[in-house]
Amino acid sequence: MNAYLETLRLEFEANADTNIAMQQKAYLKGLFSCYGMKTPLRRKVQQPFLEQEHLPPKETMEHLVRVLWNLPEREYHYFAQELALKYKKYLALEDISLFEFMITHNSWWDTVDFIATKLIKAYFHKFPEQRNVYIKKWLSSGNIWLQRSCLLFQLLEKEKTDVPLLKRIITSLLGSKEFFINKAIGWALRDYSRTDPDWVSHFVETHGLHPLSRREALKLIT
Repeated sequence: MNAYLETLRLEFEANADTNIAMQQKAYLKGLFSCYGMKTPLRRKVQQPFLEQEHLPPKETMEHLVRVLWNLPEREYHYFAQELALKYKKYLALEDISLFEFMITHNSWWDTVDFIATKLIKAYFHKFPEQRNVYIKKWLSSGNIWLQRSCLLFQLLEKEKTDVPLLKRIITSLLGSKEFFINKAIGWALRDYSRTDPDWVSHFVETHGLHPLSRREALKLIT
């Protein structure tokens, strides 16, 4: 595993660009350091590390992801979440603790949204009995990134969307002043409006949504 991480580090450093790194750090509000690789290049560089024959054993995945997540450069966090996704077919019940860690540490929308729509979605599909347990926990946590994950994990579910659950999640977060919550409320409703625009229109008209949520929700309807 040490050789795996060390080789990855050498590849990232070899493709670093200081000027791009400064731009990316500014885009991320100065929260993270960056090597300065644009997404297409980063994915090209990291691709060999994500090929099946080079993947570390599943039992080492959690430790490896946590090590990567604690490194300062944002590229390691992107790589870590894409690495975790490679084990989607082998998810275990306890993997939710890793996903919670990823959501609540080095948090920003770019990683949280990936985790919610890819990893959390896959986990709840495999372990549906855990869904209400964690949704209740996350909604009451006060952590905006866990709450945002509740709003977004059903994106693109279309007719499979659990509408009563979506309604319960949104109504529990109404009144929030957090941009990332109100934006996600609107995003979740806009996504579902592709499937049932009448339901979304009625929901918007009968609930006191933040103007940002309302505007986002109705983008595909009006």
